Amino acid sequence: MKNRICVIFTGGTIGSSVRNGTVDLDRTNASLLINEYKERYGDKIVFDEFYPVDMLSENVQQADLEKIADCIKSVDTSVYDGIIITHGTDTLSFTANCFSQVFCGFPLPIVLVSASYPLGDERSNGLGNFAGAVTFISDAHVKGVFVSFTNPDEECKIHLASRLTDAEQVGGRFYSLLGLYFGTVENGKFIRNPDKRNPGIEELNAVKSRGRDLKICNDIVTIKARALLDFTFYTFEKIRPKAVILKLYHSGTICTAGSDTNAVAFIKHCRDLGVDVILSPVASKANVYAGMAGISDDDTIKAYDMSFEMTAVKVMLALGSGLPIKQMLDENNFFEKIPQ
Repeated sequence: MKNRICVIFTGGTIGSSVRNGTVDLDRTNASLLINEYKERYGDKIVFDEFYPVDMLSENVQQADLEKIADCIKSVDTSVYDGIIITHGTDTLSFTANCFSQVFCGFPLPIVLVSASYPLGDERSNGLGNFAGAVTFISDAHVKGVFVSFTNPDEECKIHLASRLTDAEQVGGRFYSLLGLYFGTVENGKFIRNPDKRNPGIEELNAVKSRGRDLKICNDIVTIKARALLDFTFYTFEKIRPKAVILKLYHSGTICTAGSDTNAVAFIKHCRDLGVDVILSPVASKANVYAGMAGISDDDTIKAYDMSFEMTAVKVMLALGSGLPIKQMLDENNFFEKIPQ
């Protein structure tokens, strides 16, 4: 152990303060986080700080992601035990899933941490999430991309970044797909979740890099299934996307009845325009509902056994890299596909 960790600050709630009832960026919170950690847990660890961007994560731009990625690539991996990235909660799952694909073979653990409230708020879990990341890096001796997050009244959980889903509505809790977190940090120790669907430490350390750059194409439209969804609003007469991702109901369904609400007709319309249609999420071994029988496999691409969040990331990376979407979706780069 080198007892040295690289900390990349990017802003977010964990890097913000409240002024006159408004949460906004405050660069001094970076020092506050490090100082609070040392006061509570000691100064055994040396933290080197980097500031490639300063953003509220809901405002993230592709250039911001590229700057963070470039900062990671510039790190001297022989000096550190790991990298911690502070990040806002709103787009945490997107960056986590994205970096799990780009940095899946990185020689150091990369752990993203966030906070539900600014550090100055007694409800904040920012320090706990940061401490969990430090403990995980020190104890697990594993490479890959992870997220450290503590939900209210729970122990700190470590998630595979490739399985993190968007925050719970209103409550803001974070979960892994199917609730399959990688481990917990309890009493200053990392405890791996022994579920057989989780990779072992040796499996994680054996992951090889795909050698891909962060090339994103954002020419996509995502449409979430809901009751009475009218597809005729999506004619793409003026601007045509390269792909449409339909977020299905939990049972792998979407409306295929009626006229304006009929997904079959919409998919045919997209195919006539040369627009790829991706269905997500789809469980590979689940029963197929009768209403979906009218959707031909030739007209859609299915994203099997992974989250919608990961599907969106993979589609954008595929389009940005000039790779076939199906090829990217079929890959299992960092255990994003959960065996059924």
